[in-house]
Amino acid sequence: MQPTTPPTPPVNSSVTPTQPEGVASGNQPFGANRGGGGAKPPHRKRLRRRVRTKIKGMSFNRLIPNILTMLGLCSGLTGMRFAVDGRFQAAGIALLISAFIDGLDGRIARLLRGSTRFGAEFDSLSDFVCFGVAPSFLLYFWALRDGGRYAFLPCLMFTVCMALRLARFNAMLDDDDAKPKYASNFFTGVPAPAGAGLALFPLFLGLEAQKLNIEGLYHLTRLPYLPSFTLISTALLLVSTLPVWSFKNFKVPAHFVLPVMLGTVAYTVILVADPWGALAAAGIIYMLLLPLSLLSFKRLKKAAEDLQEDVVDEEETPASA
Repeated sequence: MQPTTPPTPPVNSSVTPTQPEGVASGNQPFGANRGGGGAKPPHRKRLRRRVRTKIKGMSFNRLIPNILTMLGLCSGLTGMRFAVDGRFQAAGIALLISAFIDGLDGRIARLLRGSTRFGAEFDSLSDFVCFGVAPSFLLYFWALRDGGRYAFLPCLMFTVCMALRLARFNAMLDDDDAKPKYASNFFTGVPAPAGAGLALFPLFLGLEAQKLNIEGLYHLTRLPYLPSFTLISTALLLVSTLPVWSFKNFKVPAHFVLPVMLGTVAYTVILVADPWGALAAAGIIYMLLLPLSLLSFKRLKKAAEDLQEDVVDEEETPASA
């Protein structure tokens, strides 16, 4: 007998081969592709977080003191330009602005915590130009230009001594910790802005005499003798070891607070109303304060030495039974 093959099942024409049996073509499941087999659900694009690029550089707090120093330097250079043109009043005002900015930029740097080594070096170079070069430049065109072949020597001496004074100040910055506590309130030698003010005393006095029409005093300040004396004497004060009050940590006694405040207001009013007379008077007052500063330093030094001797004596004395 021949083997019999099983009968093939009848083909249902209503069911396509690609569909499961019992599922009609119009009843496809949700999300299926009607043109063929089931498609994958669409993928959502993942949003990537945008990363900000970090800007490397100096913070703006550290730039503000340097900007002020640069403005002070520009003011000093502008004063020199005014001196060449013979506009000595404008030149004096420009140097006064430089001195004001010089006293402001360091305090702002400490307030904003923006003190840098670059700022300290930049400030020192600006001080040399504004208070070392510009005053001798102004006095040369004020009275020394027609003083003969040796008239330039006082200007040269003042500028060189100012450079030495600033170099010594920068070198002593690293030795502040080795100083005794009482010495931190004193400068060694006259500081640069005060030295510039003392050297420019003939200019301030001459402008005040010109304003008051005092011809004799005005012509005296235009002679080379008084400017030469102020330049040379100030140069010696700059490089000296004279202790001078810094007024940074200066403590005013309680009963002197009100008089000091009233005196400051009165001087500010006089400075606005009569700037050249006020600046000339400030130079005289500052010179009178130098001996008092020396006496104060000696008194503090003696008190510190006596205290140290007492401590040594107590350590060497054996304790009583």
